Amino acid sequence: MHVAHLSLVDFRSYPGLELELRPGTTTFVGLNGQGKTNLVEAIGYAATLGSHRVAGDAPLVRQGAQRAVVRAQLVRGERRALIELEITPGRANRARLNGAPLRRPRELLGVLRTVLFAPEDLALVKGDPDGRRRYLDDLLVTRWPRLAGVRSDYERVLRQRTALLKSAGAALRSGRADASTLDVWDEHLAAVGSELLAARLALLEDLRGPASEAYRTVSGGQGELELGYRSSLPVLSEGAATAAGGALPPREELRLALLAATAEQRKAELERGVCLVGPHRDDLVLTLGGMPAKGYASHGESWSVALGLRLASYRLLREDDEHTDPGGPVLVLDDVFAELDAGRRERLAQVVAGAEQVLVTAAVPEDVPQALRGSGADRVLVSTGSAVRGD
Repeated sequence: MHVAHLSLVDFRSYPGLELELRPGTTTFVGLNGQGKTNLVEAIGYAATLGSHRVAGDAPLVRQGAQRAVVRAQLVRGERRALIELEITPGRANRARLNGAPLRRPRELLGVLRTVLFAPEDLALVKGDPDGRRRYLDDLLVTRWPRLAGVRSDYERVLRQRTALLKSAGAALRSGRADASTLDVWDEHLAAVGSELLAARLALLEDLRGPASEAYRTVSGGQGELELGYRSSLPVLSEGAATAAGGALPPREELRLALLAATAEQRKAELERGVCLVGPHRDDLVLTLGGMPAKGYASHGESWSVALGLRLASYRLLREDDEHTDPGGPVLVLDDVFAELDAGRRERLAQVVAGAEQVLVTAAVPEDVPQALRGSGADRVLVSTGSAVRGD
């Protein structure tokens, strides 16, 4: 798969843009603040309906404009597809596929697949658990778009249950209110939470081997990366169910475990007004040589772990599409090489050079390893509001 044409209207710094792209490597070159990342952010948005830089849509719309439009023409083997997204902060976004309106933008998920490497990836190792949960859930949705609905439903149930705990806590504790409403939301949380949790655990099993192999590659064979899962559920607390090669608990067992845990924690939840049990409390555990990567890994090791996770994502997605799209997902490397030492630069470049399409941003061409800027590579010169193909 590759993006053949990108069209932007009032997206970030671009009043209007028409840019042809080709398979192979394209490097977007320009000084910082000129709009290089805005281009790959638009492609990422077309794939995931979200930005790797901001949580909301408002910053994506050019100042003074009411809406932004992103169009991406895709080529997948012999087939072509046109994605169109209209981003309107404060209102429902609209989407089209091959000119036909879609009921919901999330119906576009899976049409364009991307794997993004960015400086923010270091937070996967050094940051809080929410970033690691988001990594898992984003990859889940990319592999299996139907799980976008599960993820959305869980977030909705979590908001509703948390609001109930806060508003009715005092009355429920004193017995002046009926607890049946909370019981209903407990059931909802357990039902949708168990589905999300089961999907995460299955994904983790698929990730372990590729992540370990990718870490060895980019680190130059230094150390061993292991992935684990820390859960708020006692059934998973000992780690046996999430050990490599271990049998995963069935979804019904997870649902019952969630129900039991919410019942056990109800008093504490009512006192604190928060949900203390569920996938939103869990963490992806990254271990190097038996020690937690967070707090123990060096800066270089942390980068190798983050790159290993992204490369594992790429390998899984490419294997998923092996028969329908041998080229695999579009790889996006947003200002990553400037963050890496020479060895990691070269090893990463060698790994990704075989992708059908690699999009790289860099302040200067010399930041990009020779493996990605050799014969046949394209260069796009970026300045404020414009992007033109260079020599």
